[in-house]
Amino acid sequence: MSDDRTAELARAIDTLRDRRAVLRGAAVAGLAGVSVPLLAACGSDGASDTPAAGGTTSGPASTPTSAPSSSGTPSSGGGGAVLGPVGDVPVGGGKVFDKIVVTQPKAGEFKAFTAVCTHAGCLVRTVENNTINCPCHGSKYSAEDGSVQGGPAPSPLAAIQVTVSGGNILGPA
Repeated sequence: MSDDRTAELARAIDTLRDRRAVLRGAAVAGLAGVSVPLLAACGSDGASDTPAAGGTTSGPASTPTSAPSSSGTPSSGGGGAVLGPVGDVPVGGGKVFDKIVVTQPKAGEFKAFTAVCTHAGCLVRTVENNTINCPCHGSKYSAEDGSVQGGPAPSPLAAIQVTVSGGNILGPA
């Protein structure tokens, strides 16, 4: 029985090492301007790194009349799957939709980033006072650009393109 536990522990450690290598590579590629399918590499083991059902906080809700993308310009691609309604993303706050965190730093301006913390691969959980917060080790990121604002995170959150259409936030195509 102890050999089974030792083997299981070894597999878990190898999985964590693989996750971190993928995250480091994605961060470096992101800084070089290369698009990387980061979200596909990070699964959840169902532990405490998953977002709470109400993964939002702070700020009044605002529904914009325009359809900006995360870069502030309309996207010609039309977006992908619906992440959620714009009313769920308060000004100065944000919401975690699965493994994407969407923020609204200013009224009508939506930004999106991977919700996977660059420190240990946990999922960020809240957005308060224009910072995206990871509950695992206290890393904080800017809701404006995903840059590291505090904690042990070694690199910024990778930006993700989203669009707004019909009162909904649409994820990448």
